[in-house]
Amino acid sequence: MNTSLEYRLFKGNNSSEPLFHYEQIDLQQVLARRGCDFFIKEGTVYKQTSSAIEGDWHVIYVTKHEEGEVEKEEFNLNGALQLEMREFNGRANHPLLKKLEFDHHIDILAHIGSDYHFIDGQEWEKDSSEIDEDRRVYVLYLIKTGYKMEGNRS
Repeated sequence: MNTSLEYRLFKGNNSSEPLFHYEQIDLQQVLARRGCDFFIKEGTVYKQTSSAIEGDWHVIYVTKHEEGEVEKEEFNLNGALQLEMREFNGRANHPLLKKLEFDHHIDILAHIGSDYHFIDGQEWEKDSSEIDEDRRVYVLYLIKTGYKMEGNRS
């Protein structure tokens, strides 16, 4: 099912201005995007403040978080949706823990909507998530809890 999405820059005092429009976008993708704390486009990092539905439009309100350079798109030969699971550690450039590929945005939403994840038997807690349009990848930032799973479910 397709719908429409608009990102709006929240300016305070109940005012905003349109940033980006997506006329025909899959509802699952809208929900996955709405589940992200941050949105990166054209080198600018936006932080989500709220969301709304206005008639046929889904709206995500954002504020500018930081500006940087546009990063190169990830090379993706098979066209799958990519999710990077990274350690939340800015000093170490957020080391990659695991990379997953999916066919549907609902699978991305299932991961970014979960508070805890196990990677190689180690429990990680969600800090935040983002969609990076410049690199065409979703990113989930995680913090190690110290708990180790017994058995083999990672």
